[in-house]
Amino acid sequence: MATPTPSNLSRRERQIMDILYRRGRATAAEVMADLPGEPNSSTVRTQLRVLERKGFVRHEEAGLRYVYLPAVPRHAARKSALRNLVQTFFDGSVENVVGALLGGEGARVTDEELDRIAALVAKARKDGTR
Repeated sequence: MATPTPSNLSRRERQIMDILYRRGRATAAEVMADLPGEPNSSTVRTQLRVLERKGFVRHEEAGLRYVYLPAVPRHAARKSALRNLVQTFFDGSVENVVGALLGGEGARVTDEELDRIAALVAKARKDGTR
């Protein structure tokens, strides 16, 4: 099966995945308790089944309950989401992303962060990981 991509997720599904990544594992009731608003129990269970069908979640049986766990490592989901974001909003340009992060009124990048970014760029040049 192909690696699931976060671009296939609704806002609520992303919230559920965030909860599972944070907790590591959770029952439907625990997920429901952590979700904003007042989600319906059957809706949360349905969304967990959908996430399982999409390949993002798996479950284990613990007595009479299902315990849900992320099936995709967070770093893989993060990479996929970032690729989708760059493609969708920045025309696939890493330069445009960096420009957006460094420029503008809301950008508050410290000298230390700029030094670390420069080190990452130098490493990418050296390693050929562009």
